[in-house]
Amino acid sequence: MIDLRSDTVTRPTDEMRAAMATAEVGDDVWGDDPTVNRLEAVAADWLGKEAALFVASGTMGNQVAVMTHCRPGDEVLVEAEAHIYWYEVGGIARLAGAQPRPIRTPDGILTPELVRGAVREENIHYPTPRLLCLENTHNRAGGKVHRLPEFRSVVDHAHSMGLKVHLDGARLANAAVAQGIPMREAAAGVDSVMCCLSKGLCAPVGSVLAGTKAFIAEARRNRKVLGGGMRQAGILAAAGLISIERMTDRLREDHQLAKEIAESLADVPGVLCDPGAVETNMVQVDLDRPAGPIVDALAREGVLCGTSGPTRIRLVTHHDVAGIRAGDVAGAFRAALA
Repeated sequence: MIDLRSDTVTRPTDEMRAAMATAEVGDDVWGDDPTVNRLEAVAADWLGKEAALFVASGTMGNQVAVMTHCRPGDEVLVEAEAHIYWYEVGGIARLAGAQPRPIRTPDGILTPELVRGAVREENIHYPTPRLLCLENTHNRAGGKVHRLPEFRSVVDHAHSMGLKVHLDGARLANAAVAQGIPMREAAAGVDSVMCCLSKGLCAPVGSVLAGTKAFIAEARRNRKVLGGGMRQAGILAAAGLISIERMTDRLREDHQLAKEIAESLADVPGVLCDPGAVETNMVQVDLDRPAGPIVDALAREGVLCGTSGPTRIRLVTHHDVAGIRAGDVAGAFRAALA
């Protein structure tokens, strides 16, 4: 079975399992877990920030960031298809008591002009705009990369308007590799950044949230509020260290495979797939019919995937499918659509 549902299905490598089995641990809530402490120090340096915090998931990291930056009643600007707005169970309002203000874009990429247009003037009737959340790569835009010059421009513009900036970098490693830049450069300028270790980087659990020392001290309190004090978490942090130190560069293989799959699908009747739109490890496949039944048919042909719209299928490459042939995926589509 070729599992292209998501890069979240990756399993820990043998090296990770060995490191987990022998990890030195302590009580992380007390600050006594040496492996967690090392992961946080390594992650902070990796992302170019003063400090970092190990959290259970990307969603937890994003929501802790919003809770730390905002007060109840503040406004959070987000791209209308952003993960933090679309897939995190209303956490901005539910947990931080803040109000999301979605901004519609054609491609998932916010610009200075769009941000400026969304920030309303001071008025007693309006919430206070406090935070801009960016996403790189953008999930629902098909793994699109917010390129460095444009990214820095919107960050600088947000700061000039008095906004803090949080980066949902769940797949920031993919964005960095696609641009050939270090992670710290991809995260430069933002006030906080979250990066998942459990997607393409293969850790079984966990993400890191990074920012200033003062921000992370308060974020640690908010993690505790959410039940995120994981005690002997060094068992998990040991895998996360390998994610950072060993797994980033190989993301190029995932990007190349995604491109090859898109090229193979471009010639399949009933499929619209643009290889030029593939920037990282996601392939968007548009069909001439409802996607749900085709997903079921593909499973019978040995390919697992999911829908991202009524007539759209999403394919995600990752470490655990690195050896497959793009032609086999195209063949499954031909059979499923027959």
